[in-house]
Amino acid sequence: MKIVNLALANIKKGKSAAFSLFILIFVAALLLNVGITVISQMNTFYDDKVEELHDPHLSIITNRANYKEAYSDFFKNNSGVKETEMESIILVNAAKFRYGDSDMNSGAALLNADANRTFSPLKLVEKLHTNHDNDIYVSYSFKSSGGYKLGDTFTMNYQDKAYSYRIAGFFEATMLGTPSMGIMKFLLPDVEYRQLSDELGETAGGTIVSAALNDHRQSTTLLNDYNKKFPDLSKNALAPLFLETDIEMTKSVGTMTINIISMILVAFAAVIVLVALIVIKFRVTNSIDDGMVNIGVLKAVGYTSRQILASITLQFMFITLSAGIVGIGVSYAVVPIFGGIVSSLTGLLWTQGFDIAANVLSILIVAVLVLLVTLLSSIRIRKLHPVAALRGGIMTHSFKKNPFPLEKAKGGLQFVLACKTMIMNSKQNIMIAFIIAAITFASVFSIVLYYNVASDKQAFIHLVGAETSNVMIQSKSAADSNKIRPAIEQMDVVAKTAILDFISTRVDGQFTYMNISDDFSKLENQTVYEGRFPEYDNEIAVSWAVSKLLAKGIGDTVEVEVGTVSHPYLITGLSQSISNMGQMTYLTLPGIQHLIPDYTGTLINVYLDGIDNTSFIQNIKAQYGNMTTDIINVDETINSQSSIYVSSVFAVMVMILAITVVVVLMILYLVIKTMILKRKREFGILKATGYTTIQLMTQIALSFVPIVILGVIIGGVLGCLYTNSMLTLLLSGAGIHNVQFIINIPLIVMLCISIIVLSYLVSMLVARRIKRISAYGLITE
Repeated sequence: MKIVNLALANIKKGKSAAFSLFILIFVAALLLNVGITVISQMNTFYDDKVEELHDPHLSIITNRANYKEAYSDFFKNNSGVKETEMESIILVNAAKFRYGDSDMNSGAALLNADANRTFSPLKLVEKLHTNHDNDIYVSYSFKSSGGYKLGDTFTMNYQDKAYSYRIAGFFEATMLGTPSMGIMKFLLPDVEYRQLSDELGETAGGTIVSAALNDHRQSTTLLNDYNKKFPDLSKNALAPLFLETDIEMTKSVGTMTINIISMILVAFAAVIVLVALIVIKFRVTNSIDDGMVNIGVLKAVGYTSRQILASITLQFMFITLSAGIVGIGVSYAVVPIFGGIVSSLTGLLWTQGFDIAANVLSILIVAVLVLLVTLLSSIRIRKLHPVAALRGGIMTHSFKKNPFPLEKAKGGLQFVLACKTMIMNSKQNIMIAFIIAAITFASVFSIVLYYNVASDKQAFIHLVGAETSNVMIQSKSAADSNKIRPAIEQMDVVAKTAILDFISTRVDGQFTYMNISDDFSKLENQTVYEGRFPEYDNEIAVSWAVSKLLAKGIGDTVEVEVGTVSHPYLITGLSQSISNMGQMTYLTLPGIQHLIPDYTGTLINVYLDGIDNTSFIQNIKAQYGNMTTDIINVDETINSQSSIYVSSVFAVMVMILAITVVVVLMILYLVIKTMILKRKREFGILKATGYTTIQLMTQIALSFVPIVILGVIIGGVLGCLYTNSMLTLLLSGAGIHNVQFIINIPLIVMLCISIIVLSYLVSMLVARRIKRISAYGLITE
């Protein structure tokens, strides 16, 4: 009990220092628990949603004309499949609708809401209670990131005709619920469904085949087996409307960004924990130095070193556990914010649960680290003799060199005194410089991430794997493409055109997606980071992920299969992109003709110069509308899809910058207050000799500014040099090998200057405590 009372007395004695430490550990525990909770729950999030919504584990969507009964039979007769279903749907290749702040082009699968179905029965999370003509049910992502609400008008443009509906409800969907897959699912009541089906005709007829497996982890393997069984050209090279998706791929795409944000939180929490540990070491060392006489008295009256050590340890453990528990509690108010991020990225509702394992782990990590640092920092108490302690730790004598003698040092008096103060507290200043460097690095990381996602998006879009042309034109046939492209290239407003098609193939037996172009050098997105794109008909480039999967690199030969035809190719380059989990390959038009002799690219990328996209699209539709199936405004689509990520990254940036301000505030408050208490008598004497409060405040602030500047420079430089390396590490699981985000130096310089100015202002504000010190007060104490 005596030890507990001693620990509590120490806390009461340094209330403000205890509060500063409390805030740091509170923030660390909060971030750590949020990160660990989100990461742990995301592991089962999709699986739980599939079970809750009774969604399939894989789906195949195709035009009704290309559908074969054998496709369904393959799944029905597979022992690993427990349930299958085939349903007729309306399938359109390029519906245009508003999503977020821009228009989006996407495939649309429209289902009959009143039909009886085994998979994904209509289950609305929000709905209107009155029926209306032209109702439609849309996925929850239209609310979470698309900017819609119940009762809003949803307009879908298809083949130059607008179809308007009233949003009567939102549903969740693990697949086809977000724009990321290229096709989105909608449900229409029976009357509206039949009316639209009759109007669009058989050309818009589609079929969806769904299956549930005994083991959902085998969904990707089963899909690969299906492609080997049915290597039909009709479902990859020649059909623009074909989609194969499985829950494992959907899960990987949907959780990637969330997991990255969670890992950033955990990493930043680790920085805050490290800051807290440094502060604890500083506090323990200072408390031993300041309380040296008290320790001597305690030892003299019979307290053992073990008991004194236990009281110090208990003091910091009280603060750690209380701050940790409060941080865990408050984290449950913060988790819903990240639940909103999850919903905006996945189109699924996040159900917050109490994760006792994550809570215990978060507190345990922080508590163990604090315990170790406290014990190591206070171990010297064991060697401290009572007599030496009563002398204030002086064994015989102590002489220190004076590096800035006032009679010889050059510079103003205020500056020289500030330098003396800075040198006297070298260990403390190293601690401050390290902390400032760490939080500056974290701030630079968040600024760079947000700038590239929200402002200058090109590097981010290229990382995703998208080609940043202005307009894409899908011609109806190869013959139409051969007519349209030369005519477009002759237009004055067109800078260049390039063919870039997308088909599914097998490389050395592994299913993968392939980009085909007539000239890869024309593309804006040069995804190859090592070697080069293929130039000749016997060459291929593969992504880093495919290279790892096949254990082959530049100079090796791979066998590419399309249908029943195969041909060897030489690997000339390695690329990277997040699309399709990074599994991409690249062939030239002459190269693919070894496998499909009559293949001609039908997807034309157009790069404009001197005309807006909308005007150009109108001109093309007027001249060549009968030769095209779709014309996509690429800029609008990219803006619409990237807006989903902007809010998520903005939330992370704001949080990191806010915590940076809190850390600067707490650290400088703790250090300056401790300094003023230790030098109280000295400041009283200086005041008695004529120094004003503002002069002493300026001395203290100036003694910290060079340290802060040093820390900011170190953190800023490291942030500029290693932010891309950290992002590469975070994205390596998604197939990224080399991130090259833009480092906006002026923006980072502004951030660094802001931290320095903030530190100076905080130092001046905290140093105002000197105003209360007077020579008279010190004499009468």
